[in-house]
Amino acid sequence: MRAMGRLYLVRHGQASFGAADYDQLSALGARQCQALGEWFAGRGTVFEAVLRGTLQRHVQSLASIASGYGDAGLPDALAWPGLNEYDSAALIRTVHTGTLARPDSPEVYRAHFRLLRQALTRWTAGETRPEGMPSWADFRAGVAAALDHVRSTHAGDVLLVSSGGPIATAVHQVLGTPVEAMVEMNMHIRNSALTEFDFTPRRHRLLSFNHLPHLDHPERRDWESYA
Repeated sequence: MRAMGRLYLVRHGQASFGAADYDQLSALGARQCQALGEWFAGRGTVFEAVLRGTLQRHVQSLASIASGYGDAGLPDALAWPGLNEYDSAALIRTVHTGTLARPDSPEVYRAHFRLLRQALTRWTAGETRPEGMPSWADFRAGVAAALDHVRSTHAGDVLLVSSGGPIATAVHQVLGTPVEAMVEMNMHIRNSALTEFDFTPRRHRLLSFNHLPHLDHPERRDWESYA
C-alpha cells in the first residue's frame, strides 16, 4: 500500500482550435476524456478530491471523465482559478501585431506555435505583460497554491483537470527546472494526457509525465492530439 498521496494532473481533451470559441471540447476531446474516466474506473482508482480550472474546456473535460468513470461517481470538484490557462491570443499579440491566418494548414499551425513559444519566452522572462493577463510570477503562484493545497489538505488520490500551461508549470516547480524547460514541456503536452505526482505533506515528486494509457488501444491510435 502506498504511504503517500497521488495527484493525477490531466490536460483537458481536444478543444476547438481555429474556431471562433476555442474554449469548447471537440467530439474527439469528449471521447478522449471519457476513455480516461473508464481507465481510472478499470484500475479501481478512488478519488479523495477533485480540483479543476474554471474554463469551459475544464468543466466539460471533467464531465466526460465522470461519464466514463461511471456509477461510483467523483467527488464534487473544487473550482480553482489558478489552474486556468494563459491567454494565448494576448501573448501572441505581444510579438505579432498583424492578424493571424486561420490555422487550416500545417504551415499556419506551425507558425502559430512558433509565435506562441516566442511570446511565452518573453513573458516568463518578465519582458512583456500581455493585456488582461497576470504576470508570470502571479501565474506561477496560482499553480503553486493549488499544489500546496493538495499537499496540506489531502493524503489519498486527487484528480486535477487543467491545461498545458499550468501542468507544465507544476512540473517545472516540482523538478526545479529552468523556465525554458517549462515552455518546451508546454508545447508538447497532449490532450487528455496524464501527469502523476506522488506527494507527502512536505513535497511533491514527479512519477510520470504526458502519457496516454487510456488511448493505448488499436482502435484509438488516431485519437492523439495536441491543440
